[in-house]
Amino acid sequence: MYIASRFRNLAGAAALLAASAIAQAQALPNVMILATGGTIAGAGASAANSATYSAAKVPVDKLIAGLPELSKLANVRGEQVFQVASESLTNDNLLTLAKRVSALAKQSDVDGIVITHGTDTLEETAYFLNLTVRTDKPIVVVGSMRPSTALSADGPLNLLNAVSVAASKDARGKGVLVTMNDEIQSGRDVSKAVNIKTEAFKSQWGALGMVVEGRNYWFRAPVKRHTMQSEFDIDRIDTLPPVEIAMGYEGVAPTAITALAGSGIKALVHGGTGNGSVADRIVPVLQKVRGDGVIVVRSSRVPDGFVIRNAEQPDDKYDWVVAHDLKPQKARILAMVALTKTSDTKELQRIFWEY
Repeated sequence: MYIASRFRNLAGAAALLAASAIAQAQALPNVMILATGGTIAGAGASAANSATYSAAKVPVDKLIAGLPELSKLANVRGEQVFQVASESLTNDNLLTLAKRVSALAKQSDVDGIVITHGTDTLEETAYFLNLTVRTDKPIVVVGSMRPSTALSADGPLNLLNAVSVAASKDARGKGVLVTMNDEIQSGRDVSKAVNIKTEAFKSQWGALGMVVEGRNYWFRAPVKRHTMQSEFDIDRIDTLPPVEIAMGYEGVAPTAITALAGSGIKALVHGGTGNGSVADRIVPVLQKVRGDGVIVVRSSRVPDGFVIRNAEQPDDKYDWVVAHDLKPQKARILAMVALTKTSDTKELQRIFWEY
């Protein structure tokens, strides 16, 4: 009788523990991790290799298994969307990823979404999602500057912070976010500013906040239109019009612009010097490009500041669009998205002011 009673007590205790575990899991938010590759999934030959490694090697299930602390923050599931170094991503990859994010955001059993991504084009993907995925649920894009095999790898903490932010209610409605180096950045504003340090991602307008030991500290909110306030919807976009970038520099020749303009593009972003300056010999070339029906967007290669309309060039006269504070690579993203709606330059300029 004693043994039977003992077994009953043990069985009862086990049932209570199981019930408690189930209740705890049900109380946690549900976060989906979509993996795309990049350094955060990279591997070096040894722990001393922090800059020499192969990107996009570690699958998402191993990333999750290597961070048992995630289970305290959320019920985490992973999905490998693709496994690509981000410099090789294509427009089709962008569309595939955004449509998957949009579909998951509609599910009642998904409270937040994290995208692991290579840092080279992370800012472009984050901005594209910010423009096209219509949800107020937290979407967080995260990467790392060092592979997971390196000493002092930054990926594990970056990913932990990303899940923490995606699981939090106070991150809702703030657009697509980027968590790197303990900072919470706006996907619209942030850019990769350094190619070797862990504090690589910067915004001239400052971080939105910080995440420290699982707690968010907010200091500002984005004011440009995004996600739920956006007029664009990834569920209605199946192709992106071709848009290319030509940079300005001392001694620039019209060769690249002429070649790009003749390749069938719908818009050309000119990454000019200073306030989006255009060399005197390039002005008539861009005028011809516009006359041939290609939209011309005047941007700047300078890291900070913004392009002022009709200041350095008579944009109204030439029927050009200015990129506001968007760097050339982000101006290209917005131009592609905007051109799915309109090719009217006045409307395009409004979109560049508002987004």
